[in-house]
Amino acid sequence: MRSNRESQTITDLLLDRAATRPDQIGYVFLQDGERDERTLTYERLHRRARAISIALRQRVAADEPVLLMYPPGIEFIEGLMACFYAGVVAVPTYPPDPKRIERTLPRLEAVVRDSGASVALTIEGIAALFREHVAHDGALQDVGWLATDAVALDSELPWEPPKADSESAALLQYTSGSTGSPKGVVLTHRNLLENSAAIERSFGHGQNSQGVIWLPPYHDMGLIGGIIQPLFVGFPVTLLSPIDFLRRPARWLEAVTRYGATTSGGPNFAYDLCQRIGDGERAGLDLSTWDLAFCGAEPIRAQSLRDFCDSFSDRGFRSTALYPCYGLAESTLIVTGGI
Repeated sequence: MRSNRESQTITDLLLDRAATRPDQIGYVFLQDGERDERTLTYERLHRRARAISIALRQRVAADEPVLLMYPPGIEFIEGLMACFYAGVVAVPTYPPDPKRIERTLPRLEAVVRDSGASVALTIEGIAALFREHVAHDGALQDVGWLATDAVALDSELPWEPPKADSESAALLQYTSGSTGSPKGVVLTHRNLLENSAAIERSFGHGQNSQGVIWLPPYHDMGLIGGIIQPLFVGFPVTLLSPIDFLRRPARWLEAVTRYGATTSGGPNFAYDLCQRIGDGERAGLDLSTWDLAFCGAEPIRAQSLRDFCDSFSDRGFRSTALYPCYGLAESTLIVTGGI
C-alpha cells in the first residue's frame, strides 16, 4: 500500500485504497441514525466515482466548479470523489429546505453566483424539487442537474485519471456566512493532504482508528475531518445525519458504543446536548474505546466539558480523551490543538 505521503491528489489516495484494500469498508452511513446501515467499500466507492465522473465529464470541462447538493449520506461521498476523478472543483453546499425554501434559497443563490457553477450533482428527489419550484430563478435557471443516484455503475465509455497534481484546485469551500455573505476558499489537493497529515499527527490517528461523525458534510469539520481524514489514514468511519443527532443526541454516543469508536467529536453545544440523555439511554453506553474527543468550531466552555465528563465517566469516558482545537475554512480545517 502506498504511503499517503506519496499521494499527490485525493484521487491517488482512493485509487490506492481500491487497489490494495478493495473489500475494506471505508464508510458506513446510518440512514435512521441508528441501525439502518449503508456501507461503502473502497472498491465500490472507486467504481461509483468513476461512473459518475464519466457522466460529469460530458457536461463540464476540467477545472470548472461543480455544486455538490446532497443530503448527508453515501451519495455525497460518491459525488465528492467523482469531482476529484473528473478533475473538476467540488463546491459543497447545503440543499435548501423545501419547507423553508424562501429562507434557505438565498444562500444557495449567492454560492451559485459567486462560484460560477453551471452543473450540480445531487439525487433525483432534490433535482425534481428544483425543476418544479426554482427552474425559473435567475441564479439557478442555467444550472444543469445530474442526479447521481440514477447513474449506472458501469459505463461503456473509457475513464482515465484526471491530469491533476498537488497544486490543482480540489474544493471551493464556503465559509458559514454567519457574519456576512458566504465566501469561497479555494483549496488545492496539497492543502487537503497537508492538513489531513496535520490532523493525523495531532489526533494520533492510525489504521486501527475507528471514527463516528455526525457533523454536516458541507463544512470543513464534517467534510475534511469526517470524510477525507478517514480516507487519508485508511480507517473506517460511521456517519449519521446531524438532524438525527439533534433529534436524539443519544444516537451519537450509541454509535460510539456500537462501533467501538476511538475518535469522534463536535462543537461545544453537542457536549451540552448530551446532558439531555436520560438514565435509561445511558445505561447501555460504553465509551471506554473513545480515545480522542475533539471539540471545536465554536467557543469552548470548560464547564461544558467538565459536565460531560461527570455525566459519562461511569460509562467509561475519560477526561484525557478531550481535545479542544481550533480551525477555520480559510485554513482548510485544523489550525491548532493540544500536543
